[in-house]
Amino acid sequence: MTPNDQNRTGGPAERFLTLIRESRRGKFKIYIGMSAGVGKSYRMLQEAHSLLKNGVDVKIGFIETHRRVETEALVAGLPHIPRRKLFYKGRELEEMDLQAIVNAHPELVIVDELAHTNIPGSKNEKRWQDVLEILDAGINVISAVNIQHIESLYDEVKSITGIDVTERVPDRVLQLADEVVNIDLTADELIARLREGKIYDPAKVQTALANFFQADKILQLRELALKEVAGQVERKVDLTLPPTGAFKHERFMAAISTNHEVAKRVIRKTARLASYYNSRWYVLYVQTPAESPDRIKLDVQRHLINNFKLATELGAEVIQAKGQNVVACMLEEVTNRKVTTVCMGKPHFSLAQIILRTFAFNQLLNSLSESDVDLIILS
Repeated sequence: MTPNDQNRTGGPAERFLTLIRESRRGKFKIYIGMSAGVGKSYRMLQEAHSLLKNGVDVKIGFIETHRRVETEALVAGLPHIPRRKLFYKGRELEEMDLQAIVNAHPELVIVDELAHTNIPGSKNEKRWQDVLEILDAGINVISAVNIQHIESLYDEVKSITGIDVTERVPDRVLQLADEVVNIDLTADELIARLREGKIYDPAKVQTALANFFQADKILQLRELALKEVAGQVERKVDLTLPPTGAFKHERFMAAISTNHEVAKRVIRKTARLASYYNSRWYVLYVQTPAESPDRIKLDVQRHLINNFKLATELGAEVIQAKGQNVVACMLEEVTNRKVTTVCMGKPHFSLAQIILRTFAFNQLLNSLSESDVDLIILS
């Protein structure tokens, strides 16, 4: 989307207004961008002004202007719900007031920075959890997030930017959205905005240019953002339109071990596949006698539990099986769950080593082939 497109908000605003009035549960719209500074907050505020003119009771629940002149100018004239003040480590901090929003019950609320971590002592740990409560209360929400904060893209984003993004939003939150809109700029446009001081303070510009705001990184993040929004649109089409012919209902299963780093990557990549096909998916862990609770290290147990939590947040059903024969347990679950594709890590992690040591890998391949189940070895 170009800056000129951002001025023509009547169409999108009217379409969202139509959505608002179709359901009792709050409607949810998310603006996605490839990075800070593309204009997500600016576009949300533009839409808020347009909806306000159309008679919608719009209020700002939380907006982060980053002291950008253009964004701050749009805050003027929009009613807002005062933030809640909290004391943390001797400092007075401000946070979005969830209860005040629910009590005020506006028709629509603007909530910026969906991936934000709330101040300790808040009702919810994350702002996206606040948003889900607001939606459940029947209030419509427009929010925004950068592509690097989407959970299943963590590994890809880290490989592109070298940054460990700690604030992340589960994919299922995006899947709940009624509309997902990409705010797009070219790499040259974004870098020009940075140099003009429209994103960060002038003192931070050179550091940003030397790190995150490099053309090759921006292009890769832009591609991720475009793919994500395209995938969300496809999901909505699949859910809205009747099927046009016979098709295969995909079901994915991620087979993981106690190697927690590999397991996380397999879970995230399987989540991406399942999201693309709009399909049900599972995470399977087979506990062998050697990995019983009395024999496994506490840190390994903790990582395993965290991976189960990650899988659940990404929408998987976690299956914990027990058995000496890992392959037999896998095949049993594949059959019982009508799985169409099994996803595993490369054969350097413990589950594959067990399979190879027992000469069972061929057995697994043959059995999956006979049942028309695909096997994907993920990097």
